[in-house]
Amino acid sequence: MSTRKVAILVANGVEGESLKSLHAALTDAGAVPSFVAPRLGTFSTTGGGVIEADASMENSPPVIFDALILPDGKAGVDALGGDGRTMEFVANQYRHCKTILALGASQILLEKAGIPAGASDAGMLRMKASDKAAARTFMAAVAMHRHPERETDPPMV
Repeated sequence: MSTRKVAILVANGVEGESLKSLHAALTDAGAVPSFVAPRLGTFSTTGGGVIEADASMENSPPVIFDALILPDGKAGVDALGGDGRTMEFVANQYRHCKTILALGASQILLEKAGIPAGASDAGMLRMKASDKAAARTFMAAVAMHRHPERETDPPMV
């Protein structure tokens, strides 16, 4: 896992505890997780917490990340889903065969980005935010680096 860069998307209304837990587990494993948002700044999470964005989708394009985590939390997912940059970010991570972890409600972001509902490979993970195995499963998939079984020419999304 060392030095793998992971984008964790955030917006107001995301479920923050699972994201903070994943961020800590990834950091402990030697990865470099970043909270990425449509803009820089502080974002309110469910339960009253906050997350400070390390990067924006404008200053940190998806190509520099090795993997992507999509948040749970309906309000946050709705906010991200209404931003075209999010859809480009998600589609590019998928197209470049990077590992994607979609937590809970964020699966709608996959659909909005044009990723087929049945898309399934070792790097396309759909889990509940409360799943205790999420970090371990995600890190194992990220260790594979890319998932070429989803590659198509021309790209599907």
